[in-house]
Amino acid sequence: MEELSENCFHEATYLDQEGQLRTSRVPVVQELARRGFKHLPERFIRVHLEHDYDVVDLSLLNNVSEVLPSISMAKLRARSESTDWTRELAELASGANTWGMLIIKDHGVPGHVLDGVKDVVKEFFGLSFEEKKASVGSYVSVDNMGYVRNFVKSEDQPLDWIDRVTVKAAPVGATQGLHVWPQRPADFRHAIEQYVHEARTILNDLLEALAEALSLEKHVFLQNFDPKDSEINVRVNYYPPCPRPDHALGLTPHSDASALTLLMQFDTAGGLQVLKDKKWVNVPWPPEALLVNMGDLLEIMSNGKLKSPWHRVVTQMDVERFSVALFYNPSPRTLIDPIRDSNSLKDEGYEKVVVGDYLQHFYRVSPTAEKQAINFSKRPKT
Repeated sequence: MEELSENCFHEATYLDQEGQLRTSRVPVVQELARRGFKHLPERFIRVHLEHDYDVVDLSLLNNVSEVLPSISMAKLRARSESTDWTRELAELASGANTWGMLIIKDHGVPGHVLDGVKDVVKEFFGLSFEEKKASVGSYVSVDNMGYVRNFVKSEDQPLDWIDRVTVKAAPVGATQGLHVWPQRPADFRHAIEQYVHEARTILNDLLEALAEALSLEKHVFLQNFDPKDSEINVRVNYYPPCPRPDHALGLTPHSDASALTLLMQFDTAGGLQVLKDKKWVNVPWPPEALLVNMGDLLEIMSNGKLKSPWHRVVTQMDVERFSVALFYNPSPRTLIDPIRDSNSLKDEGYEKVVVGDYLQHFYRVSPTAEKQAINFSKRPKT
């Protein structure tokens, strides 16, 4: 087995308990997998993983109510067919309330756009580590953008078995002057921006439909998203084969600090799990479909009527998996005012919050215990 080169590490900076700035060298998991490592480096081991909640395979459940709903964007958009629209809206409400995530079919994104994303992502991760580092920079202080390892808070923190590239695709000019878009392959940015353009329509339509599904005015969520200032952050994830899936995670349990997250995966299904009724449930979805989940910001906007799901990614021994996540957020300057109605409980409601303030809090405390970050915006109980 080949040893990992001294250069095959990400560098992550963090503040220790004394407030001193530290630098941590994190092994690049793709390079560990490429070199055939049969042991799991200590920094990736989670000793309590085997004592975690039970895992349930959603595809094996017989109860129809336990199946993750599939929502047809075509039917949601075809308001003239009132019966189909009403039925689809009810399914949307049920899925959002039960799971906090939904499979999106008939989404209208052209096949060539999706294929373009797959091609550039696989080509980028097919480069050597040195070629990737030369192709894109790392900006830990700017939304953790670039080819970088984030959420490192200490040397003894269990690390995720993942490699990633993070960029901000909107608003226009958000990455001007920053070397965060991979230069290889040459069409990487074009392919991602094409997909983001198509995806924004889906996300906007979903925000309107979710409002209507809650019997609200359709603009109540979307009005927080100025077309010129709202943000779409892109995270390209690569999960290489892992020698000990029973002791490592691809992605730490978390909720998303977004309003909506749109996810596509390719090559290999499996890995995503959502916590429901104190059980981790495997979430399968067809390769041609997309998946959307509610984020913390939408939970706040809806005053808790919609919940952001607690989810994670598990590793797999003999397969690799790619995914692309789009995180849709209002501008950091936006003041979110949760909806108010006669059903809002005074002692469990949400306060107004500035998006940027919430995001700073979220990333400061992450990773954290289940749904603790969102307490930042909750009204104290009396």
